[in-house]
Amino acid sequence: MSLTEPHFLAYHKQATSARTLFLRMNNGSVMLPEPFPFLSSPLEPGEVVYDNGCAQLEHPATLGQRFSTVLGLPPESVEVETDFIESVEIPSGTVTVYLARLKAMDPPRAHFAETGAGFYPITELRGGHPVEMDLLRKAYEFILGG
Repeated sequence: MSLTEPHFLAYHKQATSARTLFLRMNNGSVMLPEPFPFLSSPLEPGEVVYDNGCAQLEHPATLGQRFSTVLGLPPESVEVETDFIESVEIPSGTVTVYLARLKAMDPPRAHFAETGAGFYPITELRGGHPVEMDLLRKAYEFILGG
């Protein structure tokens, strides 16, 4: 899969307690479908330059389908947050990053346990790739309504 494909941060927010957990894959990354290369940097909204001068964003339903396929979950269990869109510069181009909410009552821990992936609060995700840490911070602020 090309690194210029859209990337996702996945999270689960408990409906009753608002406890927020992020999905971390067995490789230690919170980015899906694959981690960013070492030489990556986040872009501010004004820094994004597109080949044709405008952004070409996918429809949230299409993104939800794509993301659910990557995770092996039913499409109705994933919702892409349409107001959270970030960009990251990697050596081969610009990657768009989306935030995806897993809508089940509880995090699908059993589904990911076989692969070594799991759900963690942001406080347990420290020390990861600097770009991922920046994106996690922005996502957490977005989720909390900040």
